[in-house]
Amino acid sequence: MREHITHPIPPFYDRASRILILGSFPSVKSREQMFFYGHPQNRFWKVIAQVFEDAEPVTIPQKKAFLTKHRIAMWDVIGSCAIEGSADSSITNVTANDLSAILDHAGIRGIFVNGKTAERYYKKYTEPKTGVQAVCLPSTSPANAAWSVERLVGAWREEIDKVL
Repeated sequence: MREHITHPIPPFYDRASRILILGSFPSVKSREQMFFYGHPQNRFWKVIAQVFEDAEPVTIPQKKAFLTKHRIAMWDVIGSCAIEGSADSSITNVTANDLSAILDHAGIRGIFVNGKTAERYYKKYTEPKTGVQAVCLPSTSPANAAWSVERLVGAWREEIDKVL
């Protein structure tokens, strides 16, 4: 059943953040945990740990420490929407998050979107307001089975290294 949900997770950033990674909208598991990429099948934390050649964080405090250490800000493009479970394909009635809090207070050098859904909504709602293009990275979702972890790491590292 589709329900209208307001994004419950605040943006994660500090003044030292240099890259911003945006998903589309948090999954049911992420909303339950109140932090990003909470579903164990999503490969985000495994990929980003390998990109930065660091240990994969497991707990939310470890994830926050990892993001802070590597100067990564995180949030999602969508601030509220109608969605069925965690299915990006079911998203309608979108309102975008206002990224100005992050962009005005951190020295962001690059914005990256995790997957095509985040890219589509970023281009439609956010890019016209910020004037900043985002780089689309291949999705870490298990639905993107054509991409192995190794291939994801290579693609993510190549793009992130350009701005660091």
